[in-house]
Amino acid sequence: MSLPQPPSGRFDGNEHLYAVRVYFEDTDLSGVVYHANYLRWFERARSDMLRLLGIDQRAAHEAGEGAYAVSEMDLRYVRPARLDDDVLIRSHVAQLSPATCRIVQRAFRDDTLLCEAEVRVAFVAPNGRPRRQPREWVAAFQTITSAPEGPNCE
Repeated sequence: MSLPQPPSGRFDGNEHLYAVRVYFEDTDLSGVVYHANYLRWFERARSDMLRLLGIDQRAAHEAGEGAYAVSEMDLRYVRPARLDDDVLIRSHVAQLSPATCRIVQRAFRDDTLLCEAEVRVAFVAPNGRPRRQPREWVAAFQTITSAPEGPNCE
């Protein structure tokens, strides 16, 4: 018996859409989503966006090439999500440079903005030092973005 594929979201133009439902385990004592859970949801959405683009971080890491690491994050909470809410994470690549990507992510309940983040991920070698992203990965990002590129991105 094969397992069903977990949901990985989908692209709508240059934006990746990833749905989550708020469960009891996601809430705090007051019944709203615990603040750190937005980070988990944003991470899952970013990971699945990469997966849908054909970017295999695990294979790159195991081959000794490197992987992405969050190097910077700016987060703003706007409204609370609550138990049983359906939340949509909208992610898009806002900037691409030789070693980094800046990704903007927003969590919505219907049309209500709940939380937004600007995340910079750096491609790092196994020794922890930044290095250029693989060319194929840059090309994959370019298929979904009109974001400005840094110098010598290719």
